Amino acid sequence: MYAAERQQEILHRTRQAGRVDVVSLAEDIGVTMETIRRDLTVLERAGALRRVYGGAIAVERLSFEPALAARDEVMTTEKERIAKAALAELPAGGSIIIDAGSTTRRLVQVLPVDHELTVVVNSPPLATVLATRSNVNVIMLGGRVRGRTLATVGDWAMRPLDRLRVDVAFIGTNGCSAEAGLTTPDPAEAAIKEAMIKAADRSVVLLDHTKIGNDYVARFAALADVSVLITDTGLAADLAAELAAEGPEVIRV
Repeated sequence: MYAAERQQEILHRTRQAGRVDVVSLAEDIGVTMETIRRDLTVLERAGALRRVYGGAIAVERLSFEPALAARDEVMTTEKERIAKAALAELPAGGSIIIDAGSTTRRLVQVLPVDHELTVVVNSPPLATVLATRSNVNVIMLGGRVRGRTLATVGDWAMRPLDRLRVDVAFIGTNGCSAEAGLTTPDPAEAAIKEAMIKAADRSVVLLDHTKIGNDYVARFAALADVSVLITDTGLAADLAAELAAEGPEVIRV
C-alpha cells in the first residue's frame, strides 16, 4: 500500500470511529508503528486530524485550522503536480483569479513567463511575486489580512469582485465532500471564495486528497458550482466518481 493510500485509510477509520490508535492501525494495515506515527504527523499538519497520546482523533473543525506555513510543508509533491496540471486550464489570454493558499501558491510559481495575463489575487505574498513579472498585470484585492492564511477578506476585498469578470478562478479549499460541497473554517474567507467563483466564467478547485471528506463550518460552493476539481492520485477512483457525479470534472494527477 502506498503512503497516500495508507493515509486515506487512516482518515477513513478516524472519521468513522472518531478515534484511532497507533497499535491497532499498525496491526490492521501491516506496517510498523513508526510508519503510522509518520502518517499521523502528515495528516495532522494537513489539518485532517489531531494527534493525541497513542493515536489520533477526528479534528474539531470549528476550532482548528492549520496556519499557511504548516500546510505549505505537507503533500508538497502532490501540490506541485496539481499546480502543473492546472496550467492546462489557463485561458489563451485574458484574466484569472488566484485564491490564497498553499497549492495556489505553487500555481503562481509555475505560471509561464511568456503568457500575457491579468491576475487578480487576495494574497499579498502572491501579489509581490507576480508584480515582478513583465507579462502579468496584477490586481490586488484589499481588505483585512488574516494572519493564519495571509488572505485578504472583508468588504474591501469583496467589493471589487462585484465589478470584475474573469475567465477562470483558481480556488483553494480546506474541505470537500459530495454532501457538503466546498467548505472552509472561516466565514470571511468563505465569502470571498464564493465571490471569486461568481466573478469567473469557469472555476477550477485545486486540492490534495487529504482535503476530501473534510467538512468545515462555512460552505462557499456546491460541487455543481465549479467546473473542474484537480487533485492527486491518492484519491480513490470510486471517490473521484462520487464527486464527479455532482457536476465537476475530476482530474487526478
